[in-house]
Amino acid sequence: MRHCTRTDVKRLGATLVVLVLLGAAATIGWQHLHAKVRTLLPDECVAKVGDLRADLDVEQAQNAGLITAIAVRRGLPPRAATIALATAFQESKLYNLDYGDRDSVGLFQQRPSQGWGTRKQLRDPVYATGRFYDALVQVDGFETMRITEAAQRVQRSGFPEAYAAHEPAARALASSLTGRSPHAFTCRIGSTEPGRSAVVSSEVTGVFGALVSTPVANGRTVTVGVPDRTTGWALAHYVVAQAGRLGIRRVSYAGRAWALDETWKQEDGRAAGRVRIDLAGPKD
Repeated sequence: MRHCTRTDVKRLGATLVVLVLLGAAATIGWQHLHAKVRTLLPDECVAKVGDLRADLDVEQAQNAGLITAIAVRRGLPPRAATIALATAFQESKLYNLDYGDRDSVGLFQQRPSQGWGTRKQLRDPVYATGRFYDALVQVDGFETMRITEAAQRVQRSGFPEAYAAHEPAARALASSLTGRSPHAFTCRIGSTEPGRSAVVSSEVTGVFGALVSTPVANGRTVTVGVPDRTTGWALAHYVVAQAGRLGIRRVSYAGRAWALDETWKQEDGRAAGRVRIDLAGPKD
């Protein structure tokens, strides 16, 4: 049997070095390719709860997140959010429209001539959503009646059964965005502009109010205390829905973490009492 010479050993070592370098180059190349592909794919968000599913673009997701968060802050049941979401799906496809039938505008296609508010007010999603819930809670038994019936009591549409078609998607969104279904809402976002901690803190306080603690900013991280897991997941899902707009690159809560182009993944050591929001920087 031939013994390995010193030259053979050197050749083997050189071969291994080449293979390692090729592997490193391939890894770097793949990472570069993945980053490029990520920016080319359309941004999208998904809510999945059991067999229920809703697929949205980021603008729809931002509006769905706000509609649901307002229900959470008002202490309304998830069914109220389901009714509101099914209504907005039917009326505007979850877009804040500046046009509609006759003088209808906004997420719920409310009409200034019918006393809902001014055109400017109804183009404000916070105001329009609040007006919808104001009307909904005046409907006796809305918590138990059919979704489409409750929506029709508020909207008085010429197509009273149309809201039913959107119930599955609305239920998936309401269950996840109210925090009842943990890590069930996610977005894939190719890239985002740098975030500002003051803007994120103001958004969280403005939307959730006294339900959460005052946000604490430390560099490019904002931490928010929450009283329970349901509220924690409502907040975590909300900021994921707003990530592209607010410059958020990562959210972590209760042993799970979300990043721009990923779903929620397990993470060790993250307490359930705080939601951590990491902001995108200039090079992200």
